[in-house]
Amino acid sequence: MPGDVTRFAPSPTGFLHLGHAHAALFAAARAVNGRFLLRIEDIDQTRCRPEYTAAVFDDLAWLGLHWEQPVRQQSQHLEDYRQALKTLDRLGVLYPCFCTRADIVREVGDIHRAPHGPDGVLYPGTCRGLSRAEAQERLAAGLPYALRLDVQQAQQMSGGSLLWTDRRQGVQRAAPQLFGDVVLARKDTPTSYHLAVTVDDALQGVTLVTRGEDLRAATDVHRLLQALLDLPTPDYQFHGLLCGPDGKRLAKRDQAKTLRAMRAEGLTARDVHILAGF
Repeated sequence: MPGDVTRFAPSPTGFLHLGHAHAALFAAARAVNGRFLLRIEDIDQTRCRPEYTAAVFDDLAWLGLHWEQPVRQQSQHLEDYRQALKTLDRLGVLYPCFCTRADIVREVGDIHRAPHGPDGVLYPGTCRGLSRAEAQERLAAGLPYALRLDVQQAQQMSGGSLLWTDRRQGVQRAAPQLFGDVVLARKDTPTSYHLAVTVDDALQGVTLVTRGEDLRAATDVHRLLQALLDLPTPDYQFHGLLCGPDGKRLAKRDQAKTLRAMRAEGLTARDVHILAGF
C-alpha cells in the first residue's frame, strides 16, 4: 500500500532551530514508503533571504533527510495564487479592505474586550459593507488594501458541513468563522499564508499535512478554501512544540539556538535527532 505524501515547509526568514528539526523529522517519519517534499515558503520578500534558503538545504541534508526535486519555492509560483484569487473573486467571496491596524483598533474600541480569534482581534467587517462603486473609487486612487475572505458568505457557498480528518482525533468539523474575515492577499502580495499553503498542498499532491499544534485552528480556514476552490482535502496530524529552558516555545524572534550553532559546538546529527525527540 503506498505511503503518504508529506512536506516540510519552512519560511527562510532565519536559520533553522531545534523546533524546525522536530517538524522536519516528524513529517519525514510519516512518509515511509511514500514521498517527503520540501517547500520554501518565501512570499515575504522583506524578511526572506537567499542565504537562509541555502542554509535550509544544508541543515536538512546534515540531518540526513532526503527530499524530491525540484523544491517548490512560493515566490516562483505567484501566478498559481493569482488564479486562485480570481476564482474566489468570481464566486463573490472577496472584498477589498482599506483599514489600517490603527483603523481597526479605533473601530473595535476596547481592544481587550473586543472579540478575539486565533490570530488576535477579529476584524469588525468595516469595509465589507462598502458599495462596489466606493470600493472601485478607492482602488483607482491607489490606496493600500488587503483582500479579505467574506467568511459568512463563503460558508453559505461551500454547502453543508466542512469536515476534515485528524489522524489522532478523528473527523473534525471546521469552524472558520472563529478567524473572522481573514486576509488572503494584499495590494503588492498576491497571497497570504492561508491561501498559499492550501493551493500548494493541492498542487503537490500532499495527502498528510503535518504541523504544530499552534496551527491547528488554521486548518478550519484551509478546509473552507479547499471547498471553495474544489481542491482535495488531505488528512492532518499535529505535533507538540519544543520549548526552551524558560518554558517558551522555540522561535526565531526569540533567537532560539540554531542548528548551525549546535553544529559549531560539536553536536552530531544524531545528537540533534535525540534532542528533537527522535
